[in-house]
Amino acid sequence: MLHRSKGKVLREAIIEWMIRICGISAVVFVFAIFFFVFWEAKGQVFSGKVNINTATATALAQVEGIDSALADKIVARRAEIDPKKRNTVNWLLEENVIDLEQFFEIESQIKAKEFSFWKFLTTEEWYPASETNPRYGVFALIAGTVSVSILSMLIAVPFGLGSALFISEFCSPKLKETLKIVIELLAAIPSVVWGFIGLTIMNQLIMQIFGAPIGITVLNGAIILGLMSVPIIVSIGEDALQAVPDSYREAAIGLGVTRWQMVYKVLLPAAKNGLLAAVLLGIGRAIGETMAVLLATGHSVNNPFDGTFPFLHALESVKTLTATIAAEMGEAPRDSDHYQVLFIIGILLFTLTFIVNLAADLIVKGIRNK
Repeated sequence: MLHRSKGKVLREAIIEWMIRICGISAVVFVFAIFFFVFWEAKGQVFSGKVNINTATATALAQVEGIDSALADKIVARRAEIDPKKRNTVNWLLEENVIDLEQFFEIESQIKAKEFSFWKFLTTEEWYPASETNPRYGVFALIAGTVSVSILSMLIAVPFGLGSALFISEFCSPKLKETLKIVIELLAAIPSVVWGFIGLTIMNQLIMQIFGAPIGITVLNGAIILGLMSVPIIVSIGEDALQAVPDSYREAAIGLGVTRWQMVYKVLLPAAKNGLLAAVLLGIGRAIGETMAVLLATGHSVNNPFDGTFPFLHALESVKTLTATIAAEMGEAPRDSDHYQVLFIIGILLFTLTFIVNLAADLIVKGIRNK
């Protein structure tokens, strides 16, 4: 029977409880992030504000700072004003219905239009800073994110998996160590540096090669994101291939197969779960990247999928979801419609990530059940 001192038992108990606390803290931290994002976006999704363009005088009088006389004045005045001029609550000031002090008192309790989540997802007009008619349509932003991510994976996956396979199975031990160091150095390059490379070098190359008027496009962003994703795919893919037992290789060689047949028939099927994880982490890196795509894609609201051949126009400048949040969050007043809509975009990014992870889980389970 193994005898342990009381001190050793106590140390092990403390370490076990520390591990539990760290695990619980991680779960709490994740849920806290979700709660914060939803809380900041709730003003649009679950708004308790009164619509000054549709509310009755009785409903307006319920707003703190609006008495019955002012409510009647608002209702009478709005009937005289063109609806196109009433797209924001600022018309109360512009038409001298209330003074500035009254406006600041009631601004957080009123709105000028209802928020339609369906319209938010399906329209392409993104003009959050318009003083007369702000519009929040993220379809073009979603299309920009998806186009850059897909094209970057078409670049990163072949290069990443091919490099992982070469490092794991074909190169000499000395070259293997050198290449692994180079891959780690690539992973250490800051995203803003990659963005500068896209803004300067790739921008000029795309204009010269394709004759495009501007080179900060979907293609530019995809190339940069592909290069940024390759180190992750290579590192995890190489680990997955190395995790395959050597007995698999020895048995295949003993049967007289070539090295390529051994790789194709034995190694890749055995390491498929790890290789899939490498690809999905690369996709997550592409979707979540901010600074590089902000600099390399032009940050212009365009839909690269317009239904005409070649369907994805890679020489269009686009704006992505992450770049939109990064560029506009600092300019959006807290609790404004623009501010809350940016947090809804954050919820969309959570949703995209969840869909990718769920798809990966289903694929892995399907592969294991075969």
